[in-house]
Order: sequence, then C-alpha cells, then structure tokens
Amino acid sequence: MKRFLSTTAVLLAFSGAAFADAHASNFGTVQFEQDDFFASDLIGMRIYNSESQIEDGYTINDGGETEWDDIGEINDIIVSKDGEIRAVVLGVGGFLGLGERDVTVSMDAIKVVQEKDDADDRFLVVTTSKEILENAPVFEADMDDDMAENNDNMAKDDAVEKDMAESKVDDTTAMSNDSALVRPMMERDGYAEIEPVEVEQLTAEKIQGSYVYGENDETVGEIGSLLMNDDGKVSQAVINVGGFLGLGEKPVAVSFEKIQILKGVDGDDYRFYIDSTQEKLEALPEYED
Repeated sequence: MKRFLSTTAVLLAFSGAAFADAHASNFGTVQFEQDDFFASDLIGMRIYNSESQIEDGYTINDGGETEWDDIGEINDIIVSKDGEIRAVVLGVGGFLGLGERDVTVSMDAIKVVQEKDDADDRFLVVTTSKEILENAPVFEADMDDDMAENNDNMAKDDAVEKDMAESKVDDTTAMSNDSALVRPMMERDGYAEIEPVEVEQLTAEKIQGSYVYGENDETVGEIGSLLMNDDGKVSQAVINVGGFLGLGEKPVAVSFEKIQILKGVDGDDYRFYIDSTQEKLEALPEYED
C-alpha cells in the first residue's frame, strides 16, 4: 500500500500575552471521546458491504461481520481545509497491492457498526454493489512535480514487485496438493494460540465464514466448509480463494491441522492463519463436493 504524504510547515507566532490568552484554548483542550477514531486506526481498516441498509446505532453479535462482503481497505483519508474528513480512499480488488484500484467513498456513506458485547470492536459498513464499485472512477490525487516523480519511481518498484509475484505464481502452479504447506507459528498482540482441546470444542458456526490470513496478516481466503473423517473429527477445511464479492471464488481443501488458530485474550475473537499466499492456494486443485 503506497501513500504519498506532503508536509506543510506550520508557523506558530506568539506576539505577547494578549495573543496567548486569546488562543490558549486551542491547545491541549480536546479530549478523545468514546466514538472517536484516530486517523492511524482508520487507515488500514477494512470496509464491508451490506446488502441491506444499515441505520445509525446498529449493532451486531460476535462474528456478525462474516455475513458481509469485505470490499477493500482504507488507504488514505481526504481532509478539507476546515479539518473535516470528506472521504476515504478505498483500495478495492487486487491482492497485496497488485491490481488494486483506489476509489473514494464519502464519509456520509459509511456507517460505524459496533459489536453488542464489545463496544471497542467496530466495523465500517457501506451499502453498494459490485457494479457500482467496478464503474467508480479511479481516484488520482493532484501532485506537484516532485511527488509525480516519486510516483513514477514507486510505479517502477511496483512493476518489479509484480514481475516477482508472477514469477512466484509460476513456481507454485506445479503444486498438486497441500503437502508443501506447514503449520505457521504466528504471534499477534492481544491474541494467544488455543490449546488442541479447545480446537476440538469449536463449533462449525465459529469456523465457517471466517477469514484465513497469511503471514503478513493479509486475507488469503475464507473458510467455506469443513470436512470430517470417519471418527467425526475435522480433517480438512475448504477455503474459498480469489473472486470478488463472492463471485469467481475457487474452493480448495487443505488439512485442518495446517491451520493455526489464535484467540483474543479478552473475548471470543478467533483468527485463522495459514503459511501460504493467495496465489499458492489458487494453484491447488479445485475442491469438488
């Protein structure tokens, strides 16, 4: 994800006690409120699409976000000269920044949804369609000559990265099963790996529909279904990879033991990790029920 930041020099000129008294209230008096966001939190947040209209104050149960489509990530924020957030720059489509296109979404169109039992767990939701996203004009910021040159250099870097990524894809096309995969050993702040006993107690409802993440916390797929062996234990997970808004996905089956499960230390939030990229998973044979 590339973002171009321009710096503006701000001169604070203090000319006497009268000026200081008149403007002292502008500094250090604003407090962070419960419903506020830090810009650093907004950038990188996922935006979901709901088929039904979301009203202000809407809340969901734990895991309710799995019913929505994950349509992209906030790459940047557009702020007016008055300090108001006018829109976010949403990266849609693509994978790991390759093939991704930026579109703007007005803040008025974004609803903040909270989890019923955890007010700090918030989701950004819009109501749109695949056609609207595909036809939305690509966002291109006006840049000065220096920034444009920087953009050209970064574009060249992206082209090199893309060639390297395509080369890696070619190397993975010969993989016929998940034998090349190993169970990851991920660590994440606020999460801990669950014990095998707790894994066996997880219900299909908790697992199915969950996103699967790679080593860099990128989304590589979604668990569509689970396969059990003769002993009634989960042997494989069918992961849906690729596609967009549920269209064109490819289901592949991987051994469940090669998926690492982390749990939030303060709740029932689970994250599923696999030592793979989306390209490697797409190179696996398509699972046919």
